[in-house]
Amino acid sequence: MTTTASPARWPYTPEAPVKCVVWDLDDTLWDGTLLEDRTVTLRPAVVAVIRALDSRGILHSVSSRNDHSAAMAQLSAFGLDEYFLCPQINWNPKSVSLRAIVEALNIGFDAVAFVDDQAVERDEVASAHPQVRCLGVETIPLMLDMPAFTPRFVTDDSRQRRAMMRADTMRSAAETEFTGPPDAFLASLEMIFSIRRAREEDLRRAEELTIRTNQLNTSGRTYTYDELSALARSPDHLLLVAGLEDRYGTYGTIGLTLASCEAHRWTIRLLLMSCRVMDRGVGTMLLTHLMQRARAAGARLQAEFTPTGRNRMMFVTYRFSGFRPVDQRGATTVLEHDLSDIPQFPPYVTLRIVD
Repeated sequence: MTTTASPARWPYTPEAPVKCVVWDLDDTLWDGTLLEDRTVTLRPAVVAVIRALDSRGILHSVSSRNDHSAAMAQLSAFGLDEYFLCPQINWNPKSVSLRAIVEALNIGFDAVAFVDDQAVERDEVASAHPQVRCLGVETIPLMLDMPAFTPRFVTDDSRQRRAMMRADTMRSAAETEFTGPPDAFLASLEMIFSIRRAREEDLRRAEELTIRTNQLNTSGRTYTYDELSALARSPDHLLLVAGLEDRYGTYGTIGLTLASCEAHRWTIRLLLMSCRVMDRGVGTMLLTHLMQRARAAGARLQAEFTPTGRNRMMFVTYRFSGFRPVDQRGATTVLEHDLSDIPQFPPYVTLRIVD
């Protein structure tokens, strides 16, 4: 039975981007209760929202108290099962299901919107995960116009995001079944890591990366398309993007770095990497490439790190790669590498550099 709708829980700025919408099923995605009614009726307006958000690169999942087999069969009958990643259809509290989804997709709770007709379910999730945006069904007609669901650009990477996440699921399953050492599994992926100067067609994805990547961003700063376009044309800056592919398909553009290049000193202003690839052992490849280029140019190499409360892993990445703190400018730590001992590229990855 549907309860009276309570106001949407939205503790963060409405403009913060949503990466995944988690949907309830009964009386939300469809009218009726699957295990009680003879039939349930799909809500076309909800389906239109799901398809539109999918085309914008926003993922979807399910959290429903239901029989898993029956619900998945119904989603398949409606032709919608392919849209939902890591569906959690069980009798657990929905806060538990949301945690499972967040962990499976490797995103933050603040990147999730949860849609449910039941106020008590929304309140349970909001109590356990206050960063999740909990929305009633009355919000569904408004979602396509909300800033959080409206990325400034829709890139090739965003259009392929669901397919790339499904490929990630296949990789994870293969890794679970693999019985050899970790490096042997990584070698079996036949990875190709590409590095190139950012081109015009890369800039929209570059802006998206700075907005979407929080934990693995060394500065926490976001850059607009116009800012990145100016930096890409600047003779005093080096703006590089990185991509990764393997035998399961492409990961898309997964890394970005910005360095200011003076005659005798280069400074890394920004380094970020998608969290989807850090466990593939490629997280330091952009750094190694920058070290090689700086040494070839006869320049010192420094890097700036500004803590955000979520990005400490990137400080560890700098330290692990041989950078040492040399200065403190307010909240920003300046590190430097003496370039005498540059880390090697991992042997299980083919490097492709395009200048």
